[in-house]
Amino acid sequence: IGHTLANNCEFEEALAHLERALQINIAAKALWGIAVMKNCIADTVYNTWGKADMAYQVSSEGLQLAEESGDILSKADAYTNHGIACWVKGFIDEAEACLLKGHDLCNRANIYASMVHASQFLGEIYFARAEYQKAQEYYGKALSDIERLGISPSAASYYRVALARVKVMTGEKDIDLESLYVYANENKLKYAEGAFSRYVAEILLNIDDRHMPGAEAWVRKAIEADTRNRTMMYLGWDYALYAELLKRKGDLPGAEEKLGKALDIYRECGADGWLKKAQQDLAALE
Repeated sequence: IGHTLANNCEFEEALAHLERALQINIAAKALWGIAVMKNCIADTVYNTWGKADMAYQVSSEGLQLAEESGDILSKADAYTNHGIACWVKGFIDEAEACLLKGHDLCNRANIYASMVHASQFLGEIYFARAEYQKAQEYYGKALSDIERLGISPSAASYYRVALARVKVMTGEKDIDLESLYVYANENKLKYAEGAFSRYVAEILLNIDDRHMPGAEAWVRKAIEADTRNRTMMYLGWDYALYAELLKRKGDLPGAEEKLGKALDIYRECGADGWLKKAQQDLAALE
């Protein structure tokens, strides 16, 4: 129930159910279960909600407990979810180290659902670093694994859009935009609604200048969705992309305004690394 509510952006209700599950594990003195539930709360609720400080704190506790338990399932889950929390926090190097370890543990234990998450966020890290071959490798692995599992068609579509985003950055122009629009519009994961739109906007922004109006329409759609769904880190990334779009249009005051909004959101979320980057980008505009 907690997972379902979180996916629907009902974060307070989701947290109440997941904390109940945590208390059951505490009562049973199941160390591995306590670790798993702490990491579940960190990722499913706090990361998605944009509470980076809480996600980092709770996933750190879960990682420590997983190490104490020695259980490979809880360790695989803990390294993966703490890595995601590090990414949301903006601690990119720490995120990479944890996710690589989580990915390896998931692979060794055949924990494919968590491995999909590890692959996804390794793709995010390498995309952010412009290491596009690695980004394509991990997004591709996330897609192939989730298709093999036969779960979450919307998540599979998300990885297809992510792969198209990588291809555009490597100079590929032969992108089936209509299929990307369909993937975004048919998505059933409410928490990912804004992320789908932002990815489409970024693809349009980087194909060519003719698609700039479309990119602006999609980034506005992302902002509307993430505002409505309270997916705050996604909203910060939306405003940062909008700032980049306006900068390319030559609207520096508008870019400063949007980047300022991103900065405020990162500060509110406790996303220290992203806050620092936004401050640097804002200083470069002035």
